[in-house]
Amino acid sequence: MIRILLLEDHHLMRDGLKRLFEVPIDMDVVGEAANAEELMGQLRQGEPDILLFDMNVPGTHGVDLLLQVRHRYPQIPILILSMHDSAEVAAKALRSGASGYMTKDNDPATLLAAVRKVAAGGRYIEPALAEQLAFQSTLATTAQAHDNLTQREQQILRLFCQGWRINDIAKQLSISNKTVSTHKVRLMEKLQLRSNAEVMRYGLEHGFAE
Repeated sequence: MIRILLLEDHHLMRDGLKRLFEVPIDMDVVGEAANAEELMGQLRQGEPDILLFDMNVPGTHGVDLLLQVRHRYPQIPILILSMHDSAEVAAKALRSGASGYMTKDNDPATLLAAVRKVAAGGRYIEPALAEQLAFQSTLATTAQAHDNLTQREQQILRLFCQGWRINDIAKQLSISNKTVSTHKVRLMEKLQLRSNAEVMRYGLEHGFAE
């Protein structure tokens, strides 16, 4: 049985999804949420096999909430069900930890197939968006902002994004707290980040928190 948690702020859409998932014998909606607070409360009660995620819920930025869920519950597969058919939005969602992305104008059979695939550990992106992403990737440079960091700065970035405090990083690397802080300031300048929250977001998006 695939246990599904729904994040969708529109009541009619949420009810429609619940009725859809009542039909297959291998699916069960175990929870629903209309906003970030309700979602986190549902996740504290128990982890589903898949989270069906609308990125446009009120009260928070969709990517921020996605990163928060991925950080706290990294084992839960997340399938984005969005109104946006933008390859840029899809790419940002996938970089932020989603396992799949599809738009709300797909037919029910496609949604059910995507849920099964993502819940089983696979990835899904609808063909039209996949083609756009493939085309864009051939044009994009592989260079990343963090490529300009020194090896030590990348090391400190990784430890910080994994939840290490400055004191602990200093002990681990056998350097002073001041040296760690200096490296952190420099890497933030190079990455044009202004706060610890932005550092964490960058680290999550680029794999430094793994």
